[in-house]
Amino acid sequence: MWIYEKKLEHPVNIKNKDLRMAKFLVTQYGGPDGELSAAIRYLTQRYTMPTGKAKALLTDIGTEELAHVEIICAMIYQMTKDATPDELKDAGLGGHYAQHDNALFPTDANGVPWTSAYIQATGDPVTDLHEDMAAEQKARTTYEHLIDLTDDVDVKEVLKFLWAREVVHYQRFGEALVNVYEYIDSKKIFDMKR
Repeated sequence: MWIYEKKLEHPVNIKNKDLRMAKFLVTQYGGPDGELSAAIRYLTQRYTMPTGKAKALLTDIGTEELAHVEIICAMIYQMTKDATPDELKDAGLGGHYAQHDNALFPTDANGVPWTSAYIQATGDPVTDLHEDMAAEQKARTTYEHLIDLTDDVDVKEVLKFLWAREVVHYQRFGEALVNVYEYIDSKKIFDMKR
């Protein structure tokens, strides 16, 4: 059970309409290395983690990734608010408008819808934690690319916050991996004594 606080984890106050950047940014909503993929991946993998610490970490980070989905969606909404169909078409978002109007929809930057094929849950905690570490690095890289694509300081400030969280998540997954290896080693010693 979670307690939902009805405010963003980090404030979003985008002052300028920027349909071009919104088109790029949507990849962190519904792309393979985006926040929705991370949330679903971690909240799925948590069930097969062998230690309470690893389960708790995946739950905490998976939940935080849902908060990041909210941040990304707030940014996209603010960048596209009141855009006309012609403006959307000129920005390469005509197909999106045709199917979704101005509604948000999880796709990558090319308009490919989100799919569960983006994530993996093998049931092997070592494999899954390595996947999670790689996912955080790919998200970090994507944020760096997005930062390079804008000059808007309001956008950069939020992207830098999200970038920093990817770094922290990578570190925490590394710690969880050590915890899981210790558990596996202790279990082998226990099994040998029987």
